[in-house]
Amino acid sequence: MLHRTRALFHAHQEDTVTTQSPYLQTTHIFSTPLVTPAWARKRVLLPIAVTVTKTAPTKAQPKADAADGAPSGKAVFKVWGSAPSGLDITYGSDGTNLAGKGLPMEKTLTVDEDALYYQVTAQLLGGGDVKCSVTIDGETKSGRAQGGYNICSAQLNSDFSGGFS
Repeated sequence: MLHRTRALFHAHQEDTVTTQSPYLQTTHIFSTPLVTPAWARKRVLLPIAVTVTKTAPTKAQPKADAADGAPSGKAVFKVWGSAPSGLDITYGSDGTNLAGKGLPMEKTLTVDEDALYYQVTAQLLGGGDVKCSVTIDGETKSGRAQGGYNICSAQLNSDFSGGFS
């Protein structure tokens, strides 16, 4: 987008040229004397140029997709990374202890409001690097394990308001 304006100020002509892109606005102001003053007739006058650059405000970043979180009333368990020697995955609530298989793993359970916690663990069997997370109603806890027989663990606990944190 290009805007051009012209104005007269005290025997000077001012031309303004503005260019604008989605991320940058640049304004060029050229000021040229209309009449050469007597004291300057033997001198060379050059036009004065001023450039003003403004950075346009950034657009708001979109929020994470609903697919990244858990649907309302659901608990989503995820384990991802690499475990060349294998790993043992368990997930569920205080009333269940389920086994997971393979990487990446994603499982969904319906939330039981009487549950005290929901957790996921992934124990490496001799090496690797894995991450794990549990998400309920937009609240996520995550963990990481690297090398040896380390354990990745993430747990959301029930709170007094009936949600999980």
